[in-house]
Amino acid sequence: MPALNSKYIEELKDYLKSGELEEDFKWSVEERREEILGFLELLMDLGELADETATKIIFKGQLGMLMPQKDGQGGKEGE
Repeated sequence: MPALNSKYIEELKDYLKSGELEEDFKWSVEERREEILGFLELLMDLGELADETATKIIFKGQLGMLMPQKDGQGGKEGE
């Protein structure tokens, strides 16, 4: 399983919020601009995937509590 690197996410968030990325884009050559736009597109796709995954995790847990499993047990799987 890949490590969850919160430090990198925070640095990326700071980079985006600071306006540095916009400035980098403004002064970059076309090839670098395409790279930046591709990165942002990937980041947006990742955000959508994170949202979908969080929804599945949250609702799967709630559904398990509401609907008992065949053995009569509700709650987390494997318990």
